[in-house]
Amino acid sequence: MPIDAAAALAAEPRTGEISWTSKDVQLYHLGIGAGIPATDPDELRYTLESRLHVLPSFATVAGSGSPGVISGLSMPGIEVDLARVLHGGQSLVIHRPLPVAGTATATNRIAAVYDKGKAAVLVLRTEVADAEGPLWTNDAQIFVRGEGGWGGDRGPSARLEPPAGEPDRTVERPVREDQALLYRLSGDWNPLHADPEFAKVAGFERPILHGLCTYGITLKAVVDTLLGGDVTRVRSYDTRFAGVVYPGETLRIRMWHTPESTRVAVSAVERDDAPVLADTIVEHA
Repeated sequence: MPIDAAAALAAEPRTGEISWTSKDVQLYHLGIGAGIPATDPDELRYTLESRLHVLPSFATVAGSGSPGVISGLSMPGIEVDLARVLHGGQSLVIHRPLPVAGTATATNRIAAVYDKGKAAVLVLRTEVADAEGPLWTNDAQIFVRGEGGWGGDRGPSARLEPPAGEPDRTVERPVREDQALLYRLSGDWNPLHADPEFAKVAGFERPILHGLCTYGITLKAVVDTLLGGDVTRVRSYDTRFAGVVYPGETLRIRMWHTPESTRVAVSAVERDDAPVLADTIVEHA
């Protein structure tokens, strides 16, 4: 079996230095659709270095791109075909506001391996700290199709009860035709998001948008719509990737807001509101 759960869990964590600059932050923000309209003061805080604030989801690409997703697939005990890999979910805890530029130590490990029958699920954990202490913790849940069925722990269910009542706010965000090509410049080079032939082998009609791009677009919508544009209010952000997005589509983002948290559901408008992000919660101050 290409996944040896015991070996993966027993492997020593990988630790390395990461760094980022204001240019990396700006590129990430452009990759999730910031800067429209280009001269809007609310957008300039994402695009202009003299006013720059860091959207917390930048943590998913800071220093090396997708949080351990590609590097984690080369950890001891794991040997998988990228065409069988799907990003199933993402959890992010922010310990303090992200600096515009920085150098930090990132520690990566396999935190869990679950057997879902027809697929295996890897939980890839990245903990990042600088000289002043912890900055963030990322958990990426990775589905590897066809690698389950060895009788291992199925793991917890991520499904939540649907939000009650009508959403407090609903916004729509268009996804550019070249959005995936721009977003991948922040470090996630999986050809599934750019190469039509590779996408077909993986079972898609054409390249799909990175789940973490949708993740960033959604957090920006919550921050801009409900948190007064204040990125420092975000404490944590969890989601389950429920479906794909094709570049050129429109995201419908529904939000149920309380003082401490916002439940979110995201769907693709052009495909009869097909679910894209589910079980999504942003906790905030």
